[in-house]
Amino acid sequence: MAVGEARGSARFAVVGTPGDRRVTMFADAAVRRGLPAPIVIPWRDVLAAGEVLVPPGALVRIDSPGEDAETDALLRGPGDPSRVEGGARWYRAFLAGLTRVRDLVEAAPSACLLGDPEEIAVMFDKRLTHRRLRDAGVPVPDALDGPVTSYDDLREEMARRGWARVFVKPAHGSSASGVLALQAYGSRIKAVTSAALGPGPSLHNSLRIRTYETEDEIATIVGALAADGLHVERWFPKASIAGRAFDLRVVCVAGTPSHVVARVGRGPMTNLHLGGARGELDDVRKRLGAATWERALDVCARAAARFPRSLAAGVDLMIGSDLRSLAVAEVNAFGDLLPGLPGLAGTPAAGLDTYAAQVAAVLGGWRPGHGAGRHTEGSRA
Repeated sequence: MAVGEARGSARFAVVGTPGDRRVTMFADAAVRRGLPAPIVIPWRDVLAAGEVLVPPGALVRIDSPGEDAETDALLRGPGDPSRVEGGARWYRAFLAGLTRVRDLVEAAPSACLLGDPEEIAVMFDKRLTHRRLRDAGVPVPDALDGPVTSYDDLREEMARRGWARVFVKPAHGSSASGVLALQAYGSRIKAVTSAALGPGPSLHNSLRIRTYETEDEIATIVGALAADGLHVERWFPKASIAGRAFDLRVVCVAGTPSHVVARVGRGPMTNLHLGGARGELDDVRKRLGAATWERALDVCARAAARFPRSLAAGVDLMIGSDLRSLAVAEVNAFGDLLPGLPGLAGTPAAGLDTYAAQVAAVLGGWRPGHGAGRHTEGSRA
């Protein structure tokens, strides 16, 4: 399909939250290309089994169900939206919503999904993502294979493997919600997390990083998280620049690493909303050198290739303190919210933000399962 033909006929629809920044920025990108503003299908209508109409021929983008208290209540049940617990229930309801979206699109003549529900489901289960990448030879941190059902289980597994430092992650969390960077050396123990404990055993997300150093508190936090499923990875020592650790968020559009932001921080978590900052990418590239930089992009392309029916994926890549080893921490289905970040020179996204790059890829003919990335699946880091 030629770009001109696509411009004349394309009509996007977005399953998301009206007014959410992601939805607004994608809509703006479509309008700038001369397309009609996308139709917004609210997640709350999908989840509440309300009346939903997918227009014939619509190109349907699935976006985040976050940033809306009513949607959160439909996913996790009533309660404070800041709470950390409830991930397993959230995931079951989210899967049901994804299935409904797929069925609605399949029932609409000539409509097409721009994100695959099965792939999104895998990306929202850190255990499944880790296994999919590992089995494909994509470098990932070492991780525990079996379920961790309690704090005692965790400590026993750490001792058996000789791991003193781990990251404990809720299986279905996002944005570092509930993640603990845990260190245990004999009787000395410390956990760094954005989860605030209390009142009682409840956990709540916070924009402030906290440190816990008593075993009772840490056991309570791990116990609360374990009920919803955990993914535990061996701590991967990150490279640093100017005295601060860094990692990379690499957005891959149509299989190609197109946008990169270096996230730097003084602690173990570099998430931008938790006090991390955007580093100077040129400085990072110089620190890594050309060969490691190319290997880093190749690893991200290979990770994205495990999700070929997804228009975009945000890959979190860690570079080791040796400036050579690489490991993919996560792959994010909705990891493209990077306002003002232009695409990499030499890629189809050069000069475009993440949303404009996705619109351009679709207008250029990208469809699920037929994208071609810049790196081959057979290459290895």
